[in-house]
Amino acid sequence: MPAGVMIPARNMPSVITGNGNVSGFGTSSSGLTLGQQHNNMMEGQLHPLEMTQNTSESEIARMRDDEFDSTNKSGSENHDLGGSGDDQDPRPNKKKRYHRHTQHQIQEMEGFFKECPHPDDKQRKELGRELGLEPLQVKFWFQNKRTQMKTQHERNENTQLRTENEKLRADSMRYREALSTASCPNCGGPTAVGQMSFDEHNLRLENARLREEIDRISAIAAKYVGKPLGNLPLLSSPVPPRPFDFSAQPVSEEMYGVGDLLRSISAPSEVDKPMIIELAVAAMEELVRMAQMDEPLWIASLDGTTCMLNEEEYIRTFPSGNCPKPNGFKCEASRETAVIIMNHISLVEILMDVHQWSTMFSGIVSKASTMDVLSTGVAGNYNGALQVMTAEFQVPSPLVPTRESYYVRYCKQHAEGTWAVVDVSLDDIRPSPTVRCRRRPSGCLVQEMPNGYSKVTWVEHVEVDDRGVHNLYKNIVSSGLAFGARRWVATLDRQCERLASLLASNIPAGDVGVITNRDGRKSMLKLAERMVISFCGGVSASTAHTWTTLSGTGADDVRVMTRKSVDDPGRPPGIVLSAATSFWLPVSPKRVFDFLRDENYRSEWDILSNGGAVQEMAHIANGRDPGNCVSLLRVNSANSNQSNMLILQESCTDPTASFVIYAPVDIVAMNVVLNGGDPDYVALLPSGFAIFPDGTDSRIADAGGSSGSLLTVAFQILVDSVPTAKLSLGSVATVNNLIACTVERIKASLSCDNA
Repeated sequence: MPAGVMIPARNMPSVITGNGNVSGFGTSSSGLTLGQQHNNMMEGQLHPLEMTQNTSESEIARMRDDEFDSTNKSGSENHDLGGSGDDQDPRPNKKKRYHRHTQHQIQEMEGFFKECPHPDDKQRKELGRELGLEPLQVKFWFQNKRTQMKTQHERNENTQLRTENEKLRADSMRYREALSTASCPNCGGPTAVGQMSFDEHNLRLENARLREEIDRISAIAAKYVGKPLGNLPLLSSPVPPRPFDFSAQPVSEEMYGVGDLLRSISAPSEVDKPMIIELAVAAMEELVRMAQMDEPLWIASLDGTTCMLNEEEYIRTFPSGNCPKPNGFKCEASRETAVIIMNHISLVEILMDVHQWSTMFSGIVSKASTMDVLSTGVAGNYNGALQVMTAEFQVPSPLVPTRESYYVRYCKQHAEGTWAVVDVSLDDIRPSPTVRCRRRPSGCLVQEMPNGYSKVTWVEHVEVDDRGVHNLYKNIVSSGLAFGARRWVATLDRQCERLASLLASNIPAGDVGVITNRDGRKSMLKLAERMVISFCGGVSASTAHTWTTLSGTGADDVRVMTRKSVDDPGRPPGIVLSAATSFWLPVSPKRVFDFLRDENYRSEWDILSNGGAVQEMAHIANGRDPGNCVSLLRVNSANSNQSNMLILQESCTDPTASFVIYAPVDIVAMNVVLNGGDPDYVALLPSGFAIFPDGTDSRIADAGGSSGSLLTVAFQILVDSVPTAKLSLGSVATVNNLIACTVERIKASLSCDNA
């Protein structure tokens, strides 16, 4: 049975046997639940969790429990090293012992906290030696202090939100009073909403607002940009309804939190807006020229497959606005062109809708939001639209830090059938010491092609501090395969094929397992889309995530983090443990992808399937490559408790990245989905794999073009169905061994490729 199957937390009778298998898991609902009986799982090829040296197991358990509970204690009180929670202490008669720090100790640690809120082991030992405290006491004090600061920050934010809420309520009352005394614009007589249609009334109010905004922005454009309104289209009638509802659920709702930079950003002030408009206009001009120019600005590689930016020529070509790179930053620039199967207008609408854009690029964009809309466009479309946005860009691995960015997005129609969308950072307008990525003018030029196709030229240009990237991923990041234009275009091409399959009506009915019901296809694809978003957003090294490293210091370290799931219809309630590890394999990404997605090989790596046969019941093809597919699988096991279990799986691949993501699903819920029912209430805890080329070869061939693969294995597991429960060290140890065994099985199964 695959990772993700839930059983009652306290009724798990089975163990992992000597050959690494697990038996006796129940299947009452979606998600994997680990029971409290974990001790026997350390037999055979599973090894005890190596957390520290010269420390007994009972001390480790108490230390870990204290660490997970530290956020519930005061900033100036700590448990003594021998204490732990009542429900975890095997000696219930022993009283808890508390240690209150002296005023001198608190003052010294307060002063150190202002300079360094996250001290490392060496700093904690030195501070503890000076103050006569154990390093763990210092560690717990700093944990508590950070929790207090976070609570205070949230309290201040709540106060501000209440104030804004009261202001909005007062504005609403004022508008209602104004509507009650409104006069007819034609005759001047009194009128009321009830005397005209509701739609007509809203249109009149919207037209009045748009007239005021046109006048205001026209004055700004004439004063600061020096161009007439005709050259800088900004605003007109309301934007019509979007033809594609790519996803009804925004990506930001799937995330665990917000990073440090994005948390500190607020909407731009009125003083900033003229400068933002001027910056966007200049960025648009630069993007179009960079998309159309060749040598000497772009230098082709020897094999002609890629091109590099000539930085000296770039500075000569675009002298205005070029400021020196901050210390430690380096330039990443790339350009890629492709023809995709999507109408150019539809593509522009997806790029300008933050939810559709972040959903389409969920493997690259972990979260995104629109802070302010300076203009919605003219003539009923996005021509001249201006949006101030924040986004976090990712590689689905805990070894690559995410890149946070605060920028403006500007869309403009340059000619009939030709559009451009550009992003440029606003760091010069609002500098931040936490910025590690600065977007130079980046985006795409979209040109109309016959038969509903579009030609896309993508330019990606950033200045970034990538010193936090793990050595395993240095090559792929520096080569541009991780964040560059080629990955954006490859993802766009694959997702356009996926959308085309959703809209297809000529589905052959003769093939076995093909879902022909259009409503059922739409619901199943939407459910799989949410599963992919949840997986990608939960495995990256965002500043909002706190990963804990287990089992040594090697490249195969397992990283874990926890979160609570409460009142979320898309996830089972309780404590969810996310575990992930990334490692290198000496085989091509295509070989790894084909092995992991094939249900016939599943028993070779899926420990929890107990060797049961896996059969594909239904599938939806998502593109030209047979690997792009959404499947519904059934596990036929000798264990009656898990017979006929269903697994929803999406596999997708392109020249830059591949994914195999899956989650157990309830049979009754999937019947509803296959009949076209709402998939938003199907509980999912996705697990799976992210596969990338290792970046050592500049070419990316379909088979064997790269010398190796970078594989990320990740599980999301329900360890307790009670959200307020305490995470036990046993659950962490069990998950650590589960993922370690999966990695070893994959390596063993693919070792034949080394010969």
